[in-house]
Amino acid sequence: MRIVIFGLSISSSWGNGHATTFRALARALHSRGHSIVFFEKDVEWYTSNRDLPEPGFCKLRLYEEWKDVRAEARRELDAADVAIVGSYFPDGVAAMEAMLDSRAAVRTFYDIDTPITLAALRERGSTSYLEARQLAALDVYFSFTGGPTLAELEENFGVRRAVPLYCSFDPERYCSSPRLQRFACAMSYMGTYAPDRQPKLEELLFSAARALPQEKFIVAGPQYPRGIAWPANVRRIVHLNPRWHASLYSSSRLTLNVTRREMVQAGYSPSVRLFEAAACGAAIASDNWPGLESFFRPGREILLPATAEEMVRYLCELDEDELRAIGAAAQRRVLRSHTSEQRAREFEDAVLAALAAPRFRSEALR
Repeated sequence: MRIVIFGLSISSSWGNGHATTFRALARALHSRGHSIVFFEKDVEWYTSNRDLPEPGFCKLRLYEEWKDVRAEARRELDAADVAIVGSYFPDGVAAMEAMLDSRAAVRTFYDIDTPITLAALRERGSTSYLEARQLAALDVYFSFTGGPTLAELEENFGVRRAVPLYCSFDPERYCSSPRLQRFACAMSYMGTYAPDRQPKLEELLFSAARALPQEKFIVAGPQYPRGIAWPANVRRIVHLNPRWHASLYSSSRLTLNVTRREMVQAGYSPSVRLFEAAACGAAIASDNWPGLESFFRPGREILLPATAEEMVRYLCELDEDELRAIGAAAQRRVLRSHTSEQRAREFEDAVLAALAAPRFRSEALR
């Protein structure tokens, strides 16, 4: 298939989980024989932190202004078998209009932020990248959130077909790696600063760091405000290139997962970091949310501390063998269910199902 994607970023993982999500999916689709063109707006913070400037698995089209690329985008769309506009694409509304007005065979939206999108659509009927009026014309709404949210999209917003397309990982890049002293720590956390995640980060990691001053902790991610009182034994990494992700996860006794408020409320919203860490055999401690047990078995494949005291107990009482067993169980789980190859197949299945839908059958009869 010829696939055209308009996404937040594939060239830079700075401050976002979209890049590694798109890289895993696009790389797998390319390996399965599909050709991909990826349109990305060339913004300052990605330009100065571009860790994949030349992806070999897709044609990357960087641009500065939508007007400069509008005609080219239309040509690519008219020749496309599948078109995808992604959440938080800076010119998303314009790209949606171009896609819906094109001859692209299957027109889709990929929401890697579904609960945040829906909160805005409920409140004001639009986001900066999508308008509610555009939803009914889509052939498929791919959502990184599953569960009841899919029914809401179809019943309340007129989406024809809402399909879960969870994030995934490339097993060649996310796998158990040798322990590196530079990343050795009691617990790590990777994530961009978010005000609604910060209280949990402070409760579960900061408190543990203060209770265990002899241990080392690592927080990797940008945009943390200057006023944060970091414990002395927490090492900060502003941006960690994806080539070091597996090393960080493999060198941490525990790695922490913290979820945005809207994702917790909606449930069934596993982040790409959750799967990537599990793929490296990391023992994961996470906040809890509805549907988590459908991805990992609590206590056996993931730890769910409810308090700072419980987190400290995990770090002090669980030995290396117990933590390795939890990480290995999580790794087996994601290798069965959440690789990029599996996600590419799910994408293909959803496209084929859309092509069999009444709209296409009726057009074929004309």
